[in-house]
Amino acid sequence: MIEATKKDYTKIVRETFNFNNSWIFENSEVCLPHSAVELPFNYFDESIYQKEFTYEKIINQQASWNDKEVCLVFEAIMANAHIYLNDKKIVSHTDGYTPFIARLTDELKKGENKLRVKIDGRENPSIPPFGGRIDYLTYAGIYRDVHLRITSPIFIHNIKIETPNVLEEKKSLKVRVDLLNPKALNLSGLLTANLLNSEGKILSNTKHEITEKEIFFEINNLKNIELWDIDNPSLYELDISIQTPYGIDNLNERFGFRSAEFTKNGFMLNGEQLKIRGLNRHQSFPYVGYALGKSAQYKDAEILKFDLRVNLVRTSHYPQSKHFLNRCDEIGLLVFEEIAGWQHIGDKNWQNKSVENVKNMIERDWNHPSIILWGVRINESADNHEFYLKTNQVAHQLDRTRQTGGVRKFIEGEFIEDVYTMNDFILGEEELGGNRGRIALRPQRECTGLNYDVPYLVTEFNGHMFPTKSFDNELRQNEHVLRHLEVLNAAYGDRNNAGAVGWCAFDYNTHKDFGSGDRVCYHGVMDMYREPKFASYVYSSQDDAKNGVVLEPVTVWARGERNIQGVLPLIILTNCDYVEILFSKNEDTFFIKPDFKNFPNLPHPPIVVNTEHFPENVFGTWGTDWQDVKINGFIDGSLAKSKKFVADPIPTNLEVIPDFEKANIGDDIRIIIRALDQVGNKMRYLSETVDINLSGPAILFGPNTVPLRAGSAGFWIRIIGSGVINISIKHIRFLQKEISIEVS
Repeated sequence: MIEATKKDYTKIVRETFNFNNSWIFENSEVCLPHSAVELPFNYFDESIYQKEFTYEKIINQQASWNDKEVCLVFEAIMANAHIYLNDKKIVSHTDGYTPFIARLTDELKKGENKLRVKIDGRENPSIPPFGGRIDYLTYAGIYRDVHLRITSPIFIHNIKIETPNVLEEKKSLKVRVDLLNPKALNLSGLLTANLLNSEGKILSNTKHEITEKEIFFEINNLKNIELWDIDNPSLYELDISIQTPYGIDNLNERFGFRSAEFTKNGFMLNGEQLKIRGLNRHQSFPYVGYALGKSAQYKDAEILKFDLRVNLVRTSHYPQSKHFLNRCDEIGLLVFEEIAGWQHIGDKNWQNKSVENVKNMIERDWNHPSIILWGVRINESADNHEFYLKTNQVAHQLDRTRQTGGVRKFIEGEFIEDVYTMNDFILGEEELGGNRGRIALRPQRECTGLNYDVPYLVTEFNGHMFPTKSFDNELRQNEHVLRHLEVLNAAYGDRNNAGAVGWCAFDYNTHKDFGSGDRVCYHGVMDMYREPKFASYVYSSQDDAKNGVVLEPVTVWARGERNIQGVLPLIILTNCDYVEILFSKNEDTFFIKPDFKNFPNLPHPPIVVNTEHFPENVFGTWGTDWQDVKINGFIDGSLAKSKKFVADPIPTNLEVIPDFEKANIGDDIRIIIRALDQVGNKMRYLSETVDINLSGPAILFGPNTVPLRAGSAGFWIRIIGSGVINISIKHIRFLQKEISIEVS
C-alpha cells in the first residue's frame, strides 16, 4: 500500500458533469445522445450505419483536478467502442447496452487533451447479439449519456441493497458498498449511511469503519415502512458517504421494499397474487434509432403505464436506458430485463461475453424495485446446457433476491432457470395447416414437457402472427383486436400462468428479413410515434375505471369499410358496465352488456354488438341512409364516457400536442399531429403531408415534411438552449397551427 502524504485532501468531493455537448462528428458539432446515421422512416439500407465512425472532443485539464480521480462514464455505445486520450487507447468495450468507465487520471496533460471515441457499427459476429440474423436494428453511435466524474482517489464504485424480510413488521436492509482504489493507497476511514424516505426524512444513521474495498453492513428494526407496489411505488434512498485520508466521496441509491416471486400458482407481489398483463418494448424511435434521452425514455414508461395500462414491460431484447428503468421505479411498472441477443449463440468466446453481459446488466440495475426477473438466456435460442448453467449461476451469485427466466419459442426446452418463460405463438398457427384448429395458448405442461407445474410466464404472443398497420382496413384491425383479447382471456383463465406479455408495444424498424418489405415491423399495438392502434385499447380497457374510463369502438363508422356492408359485429373495448347506443334518426335506445360468454376470464370483457341486438331496419342495408351515432358507457348506473361518430366526417381540426409545454435544455420532446373530424375522431384515411417549421433553440429529428399515417404523424425535437421554441404546422386542408414550448 502507498501511505498517505501530508497534502490536504479534505476538500476533495465528488463532482459529476454532463459531457453530452460539443462533440465533433464528421466535421460537425453534435450533442449526445447521438445516432451516427439518421435513417429514413422506412425503405432504407440498414448497412449505411454498419461501418466505423469517430467522435472527438477536447478536454481542458483543470488545476483543481490534481490529486483526484478523473473518469468518463459512458452509459452505452453501439457497438464496438475504443476510447483514446492523446492517441493512447484507454479502454475498449464491446457490449452495446451497458455502461463502462474510461479512467483518464494518469494520461491527462496540462492544457488541451484530445479525446477520440472510435466505434464500429458493423455486426461483428464475435460480439453478442451478432453472428446470426436479428429482428431489430442496432443503430451505431454514442446513443446514451456521457458524464465526466471527478472524485477523491478512493471512491464509491457501487452499492448493492437487499430487503430480505419485507413482509415482516420490522424490516431490514443488507448493504454492500464497493470501493475503488486505483492507486492502491492505504485504505482507512469512515463510512456513513443515511436511510431516507421519499420526503427526505432520515430514518436511520449508521457509521462503519473502512478496512476493506468491500464493506458489508445491515440496518435492522425498521418500522412503518411502506412497500413498493404497482399502485403505491414507495421509494427510499440510501445515502452513502466515505471519508478517507484522501477525501470525501458520496453516492446514493434509490430502492424499494418489496417481494416478488413467480410460483407454480402464479406471480406474487408482496405476498398477493397479481396477474401479469404486459407488453414488450424496443427502445427505438423513428429516424434516430436508440438516440433519445431522459425525457423520451420517461415518456415511454408513462405511455406503457398510463396509456396502455400494462403492469409489466419486458426489455426486449437487451438492457435499456437507466432513465426508462428509473421512471418504471417511480410509477410502479414491473420490468423483466434480459441480456442482448436473438436466437443465435456464438462460440465459447461469444458465450463468455454474454456471461459478462449478465454481470454488467445485474450490477447496473440490481437496486431497481421495478425489476422482478432477470432474462439470462438469448431470446428464442436453442438449448445449451453449459452456457445457460453459467448465466444462471452468475445471476444467482450476484443477486439472490430475484429469479431468472430464459425465453424460448419451442416446446420442451431444458428448464435451467427459475421461471419457464415461453413465447407462445400458437394462435395463428392454424393458418399453416394441421388438424389442431384455433387455440389461444397451449397448456403449460405441453410447452415445458414436464409432468408437473412450474413457475410459468408467456413472454410473447401475436406479433409476427398477425402484423397490423395502423392504416390497415377495419376487418384486419378487428381481427388484431380479437387475437389480443383471446390470448389475454386464456392467460387470465389459467391460475397457474403468471400472465402474458404481448408482442409488442410499439412498431419498430428492423432488417429486411423481418419487416413488411419497408424495414418496419408492424407488430405493435401502437405505431412508431406511440399513436394507438385499436388493439392498444385491449390492454387499457382491462384496467380499473378508477384509473380512467376506456370506451373505444373498433370502427371508423363507415358503411363501406367492411365486406358486404356496415360495422357489425362491432367490438367496443371498455371497462364500463354496459353501453347505450343512440342513433340520430332512430328514437329507440339499445343497452348492451359485455361478452362474458366468449371472454369469461377478462377483468373487463369487450362489448360485442351483433345483429341480434338490433332490428334489421336500424342499421339498414347497402345504399340506405347512414346515421350518426352516440355510444354512452355507464358505470354503476351513471354515465361515465361518451363516444360520437358522424356519418359524414369532414376534416375540421388539426390537433398539435407536445408531450411537454415546458421543457429543460437537453429534453427530447415528441409532438403529435392529428387530423380530426367535426366530433374529434381521427380521420384514419387522410394521408396528405404536413410541413413542420421550427424556430428557436431546438433541432428537429427527421424531415420537415411528413405524411399522415392513419390520420396522424409525429416528430421529436431536442432542446439545445433556453428561450421559446415556436412550431408551426401546415396542412392543405386546415388552417396553419402554431404552438410554443417554453424552455427554462
